[in-house]
Amino acid sequence: MAATMAPRRGMTKTEKRNQIAGLLFVSPWLIGFFLFALFPLIASLYYSMTNYDFIRDPQFIGATNYVRLFTSDPDFWTVMYNTLYYVGFGVPLGIVVAFTIANLLNSDIKGRTLFRSVIYIPSIVPAVCTAMVWLFIMNTQYGAINGLLKTAGFPTIPFLSSPSLAKPSLIMIYVWAQGTAVVIFLAALQDVPRSLYDAALVDGANAWGRFWNVTVPLCTPVILFNFIMGIITAFQDFTLPFVLTGGGPMKSTEFYVVSLYRNAFVQFSIGKASAMAWILFLIILIFSVVLFRTSARWVYYGGEK
Repeated sequence: MAATMAPRRGMTKTEKRNQIAGLLFVSPWLIGFFLFALFPLIASLYYSMTNYDFIRDPQFIGATNYVRLFTSDPDFWTVMYNTLYYVGFGVPLGIVVAFTIANLLNSDIKGRTLFRSVIYIPSIVPAVCTAMVWLFIMNTQYGAINGLLKTAGFPTIPFLSSPSLAKPSLIMIYVWAQGTAVVIFLAALQDVPRSLYDAALVDGANAWGRFWNVTVPLCTPVILFNFIMGIITAFQDFTLPFVLTGGGPMKSTEFYVVSLYRNAFVQFSIGKASAMAWILFLIILIFSVVLFRTSARWVYYGGEK
């Protein structure tokens, strides 16, 4: 049978008017996207292949900035180690703590609403305020923790002034501020069907068995989401290490974005900083792709058979 195609008609005046009105409504977002997202993205890729310092015109040097970072930059691998240490320990620990707290707050306890609100407070407090509070708490001379230790006759702990304790201290603060992940986990826990717990109870499963075989599998999609978001935010963490330690002591907390900022706005090496930004983008992309590719082995979706 020969298929007959209807003749293509043009847009009516009403359709054209609606299209123009729609474009006008979205034009602020489009303008903002092109000016503040797409153009800087393309410009940074170009600057990453130039020698540029804000003063002189950029000089194209190809992939030299990338080669220098990996081969001759004295601080690049130190920065990479610090960042991977922070992400590798902080993100999994933050997921475990957030999931544990969410399970506790999902149980029938008195003051549950109050506890949920208190846990979420660190997520809405500006990062600079959080840093200043922890700077006071951890200070060696007048900090609250060391003040209690002195009163009890114990030696003080140099949380932020010791190269061996600075990164664990920042990881502790990162884990403390997991309120958003806790709220997301709470939403996932409340979607777990009660009938599955009842069936597991009938089969003789204890509390741990119900948690491990029912709660955890049905929450794995949310665990994957929080894992990816945690990796993205931890790799780009800037405010806490910059305000609390400034990258010290002895560059033990010189994280990737702190070093990127220092190269761009202290040393004015815009080309090098742009190359670092694109390397960071590729690192985060690789981690995200690996997580997505491996998620089929451990993430369970309720509709799957």
